[in-house]
Amino acid sequence: MSWNAIIGQKQQIRVLQKAIETGRLPHAYLFAGPEASGKESVAFELARTLTCRNCKKSPAEGSCGTCPDCLQIAEFMHPNIEYLFPIEAALLDAGETAKKENRKSAEVRERYDALIEEKKQNPYFSPAMERSMGILSEQIVALQQKALYMPAAGSRKIFIISQAERMNPTAANKLLKLLEEPPGHVMFILISSRPESVLPTIRSRCQLITFNRPTPAELETWLRQAKPDISPSETGFIISFSRGNLALAWELIKSKGSSENIPAIQLRDLAIDYLRLALTPNRFHEALAKCETHAKNLSKTELSHFLGALLLFFQDINHRILKPGYQPLNNPDIETAIERFAKNFPNPDFLAISAATEEAIRAIDRNASPLLALSAWTSQIRDLILAR
Repeated sequence: MSWNAIIGQKQQIRVLQKAIETGRLPHAYLFAGPEASGKESVAFELARTLTCRNCKKSPAEGSCGTCPDCLQIAEFMHPNIEYLFPIEAALLDAGETAKKENRKSAEVRERYDALIEEKKQNPYFSPAMERSMGILSEQIVALQQKALYMPAAGSRKIFIISQAERMNPTAANKLLKLLEEPPGHVMFILISSRPESVLPTIRSRCQLITFNRPTPAELETWLRQAKPDISPSETGFIISFSRGNLALAWELIKSKGSSENIPAIQLRDLAIDYLRLALTPNRFHEALAKCETHAKNLSKTELSHFLGALLLFFQDINHRILKPGYQPLNNPDIETAIERFAKNFPNPDFLAISAATEEAIRAIDRNASPLLALSAWTSQIRDLILAR
């Protein structure tokens, strides 16, 4: 990877490049901005640039991505780069010999390893263990101990703390003590989508860099380079659906070439067919049967995308009802279906429909029963649309 591989964030990159060139890097950064806007990918590129063996040849370009240091960072195995995120407390007890043999500890370790593997595959993914209570004080204590020692090679150690707002109070206070008297060979990069929830005294000791979501034009350029075989209609759908959320956009483009996931456009069409069935007179029982099939066969992520695609569909319909001929649509390739829906159902309560759909997505993301969440949503949406 290199600075050129970062999506958007040109001004933020220039600030970091200038700090590297002048040797005026602070001991702590706070990267703040919307979720999955690319903050962590920039943090890792900064770490690679400061560690890369070949970077001195062209520092403005960033890391080479091929030297031993870059490869170790890519595998989360570099001795000078520490990556923290919310984990389960049981993981911290797994060092004892007896507990290493314990099935529960092994399962916790498997969940942790799976998250790291997903992070390797999707650089915009921010991992967090589902049963975590946040970033724990024991994790910060481990950082304090590691900060005491000089780096194994190179000039500095870099600690990247994902979701810094999720530090529990004890952990935050321990980190504050470390930031008050930071060792000269250590740099901290705190990452947060809710910086106002980070302890104010911690914020005051970090140099703030604010990130924005990539623009549609930046996303389009990236998609054409990363997946040149994607059709224009699917590119437009991914841009509209992700709304600058790079983790989501990455999942969508990766699903195109995976036999285990349904591609974005196909999933959208499946959702619209399901909606059509649910609204057809005397076929609601078929919709409920199909609901059970979808809940069983679609993954949690696919179900969220399934409902998210309908949010964009409803948005297009609302635009066309308010302003006939409205452009640009989220789904320009199914304009006929949008027009037909707008004609058949001219007065739906889109505010209530969107709220119900977003709540169903949240329920699925919080591990609610997919069948219960989808069936409840189906009944609710049907009533909201047909009642008017």
